[in-house]
Amino acid sequence: MVILGLSGAVGHDPSAALVIDGKIVAAAEEERFNRNKHSKGLQPELAARWCLDFAGLKPADVQVVAYPYAKIPLFGSPARAHYAKRHWYAPDRAFAALVDGNRRYRRNIAGVAAMLREIGIDPRGVKFMPFEHHLAHASSAFHCSGYERAAIMSIDGNGEYATTWLGWGDADGLHKIKEWYLPDSLGGFYGAITEYLGFEMLDGEYKVMGMAPYGDATKWDVTPCLQWGGGDFRVNTALVNCVGLPRYKDEGGKGYFFSRKLVKMWGPPRQSDDIDEPYIHIAAATQKALEDATLSLMQHHLSDKLAETKRLCFAGGVALNVKLNKLLMRQKNVDELFVQPAAGDAGTALGAATLAATQLGDKVQPMEHAYLGPSYDNDQVKAALDKRRIPFERPPSITDAVADLLARGEPVAWFQGRMEFGPRALGNRSILGNPAIPGIADRINEQIKYRERWRPFCPSILDWAAPEILQSRHPSPYMTFTFDVAESWKGRIPEVVHVDGTSRPQIVSEKTNPRYYELMRKFYARTGVPVLLNTSLNRRGEPMVCSPDDALTMFFGSELRYLAMEDILVRKPRE
Repeated sequence: MVILGLSGAVGHDPSAALVIDGKIVAAAEEERFNRNKHSKGLQPELAARWCLDFAGLKPADVQVVAYPYAKIPLFGSPARAHYAKRHWYAPDRAFAALVDGNRRYRRNIAGVAAMLREIGIDPRGVKFMPFEHHLAHASSAFHCSGYERAAIMSIDGNGEYATTWLGWGDADGLHKIKEWYLPDSLGGFYGAITEYLGFEMLDGEYKVMGMAPYGDATKWDVTPCLQWGGGDFRVNTALVNCVGLPRYKDEGGKGYFFSRKLVKMWGPPRQSDDIDEPYIHIAAATQKALEDATLSLMQHHLSDKLAETKRLCFAGGVALNVKLNKLLMRQKNVDELFVQPAAGDAGTALGAATLAATQLGDKVQPMEHAYLGPSYDNDQVKAALDKRRIPFERPPSITDAVADLLARGEPVAWFQGRMEFGPRALGNRSILGNPAIPGIADRINEQIKYRERWRPFCPSILDWAAPEILQSRHPSPYMTFTFDVAESWKGRIPEVVHVDGTSRPQIVSEKTNPRYYELMRKFYARTGVPVLLNTSLNRRGEPMVCSPDDALTMFFGSELRYLAMEDILVRKPRE
């Protein structure tokens, strides 16, 4: 069965995924092709075209289109009534939810149909399978994990109306235990505080997570915004996740998801790039509230399933919170935790496709890696260089050449193989550095990434060295967890150890990425360090690069001096 999963349109992070006879063949975000970060409100046209081209398929070969957005009935689901009841202060929103609660669904479907026709697929000639948003998230985690049975959590800002889904998966499918609806949203609470702290919702939540260790959670009280306990939670819409007139607006008239009342309580929103008080304490308290509320929900509703399986699958935007994931891993009834690497809305294209596959009788093969995007060969790299008349060299061994540069402290842009699916660079579209040399992280932040200097960097670690460095044998191929770094290693790799003594690692295996493994092995031979600093190949505010031309634009727009693309090395002359 040829299944094309699509996400996007009325939302953010549109993407496409191709699943053929249960095998995940391709997946990519639209932003990587159109260079518009998050591509809000757009259809995944370019990503869908690429998926078909990569697989050598014609549009007519697609049998099923799976979509992670569905109709929500007024009767038979409490979602719309809950939304209306909780938005009594905004009667237009409440009334619309009751009488026209599927208007976004209709816009989505109309947009998808138009896009399908644009790429040559007749919407009437394929089986169209819409799924509720959180079911797609849940599928992206459970069906890609390889587990036969597991407890499942899906937590994000919102889908149609649902914000949080708890349940389990087995051979018979996905089973819901409990669901929560707008405006009660853990992701919405965290996103609203993200805006208050001066970052953009949907893009800055990980910055709040990175800021939190600098603060003291006991010095600020965020419980007026979020209450939880007894297996339930509730957001205070007088302060956060509010709509309509209560929203705070800046001098330019831009509205935010926190209220004017919150500003009166806490003071003006943060506006600088510094990590200053009281904002670091607000970040710390917000992170702790998210952790405590999530753990409370999980243990209250999933403890029986966790006792049976010892396995937990997690997806939704909140699943990208690696500090939370660390705590989930430490629970006594969780032996294994699988977090979908594309846990945000981009991953729902894959989730919808895998859910369709299982319902149509295909057995989905486990996700072995996240290298599911485009690749480019040496001829394509050379063509991009020749077009710009850029000189280059082709060393006898690109891994030897780059290992030498890294060993002497030079950051290197590293472009090879298939692009990663999801927000993390995993050694194919990366900027690499020597984590043992103090100052490398500041240099990359200031001169290359053009981002806040306090932002942490992540390590790639050779698989055989990871248990000693991380004090754990839990798999971590996707940078979705943090671990406490062993004391004996903190001073050896200071540039990838955060202020709280943790790191968010990618454990690299030869099987899934042989060339990156070879580079790291040669770097280890030169330095005795089985670790590389690894951050995404992009500048602040831009998507991760996809093509050689994207890489060159980024390279010449930064102070990077070395770019390795496949077997080709580009050097900037010293000024």
